[in-house]
Amino acid sequence: MLDAQRAALSDAGAVRVFEETASGARTDRRQLARAIQQLASGDVLMVTRLDRLARSQRDLLNILAAIGERGALFRSLADAWADTTTPHGRLMLTVLGGLAEFERELIRSRTVEGRERARARGVKMGRKPKLTAHQRAEALERRNKGEEKVKDIANSYGVSHSMISRLRA
Repeated sequence: MLDAQRAALSDAGAVRVFEETASGARTDRRQLARAIQQLASGDVLMVTRLDRLARSQRDLLNILAAIGERGALFRSLADAWADTTTPHGRLMLTVLGGLAEFERELIRSRTVEGRERARARGVKMGRKPKLTAHQRAEALERRNKGEEKVKDIANSYGVSHSMISRLRA
């Protein structure tokens, strides 16, 4: 399989070939990271097929963004529409990027709406406070008297000294 891919890339004019034996489903693909790191402005990163590069549309767009940040272009030999060296390819990838951004915005707005509905129902967001309101007032009073060390006050409540230091009236 790798021999056929090497031959296809060589026939397409590839000067340097990076071989990744890790699954495309993995996020820590060293050879891909190395290839992107070595790209210079005007270089073209080529793959035989898109499924050799990305495991999802979002992954593809993230990789293409990294390639673009280096000033390089991208080309998939088997997928003519995925070729940023041509105007049609750039258009297709721009449309895909717009769709992905739209999807992210929908997710973000649904998340915000969900939080607002939860707050309206009285749901408290975030971590549960380590100290009750009474304990905070008591610790603040003890700290302001100055008779005890902040560290000792914190130990008595089982919290960090910085939490006691941050208390405000």
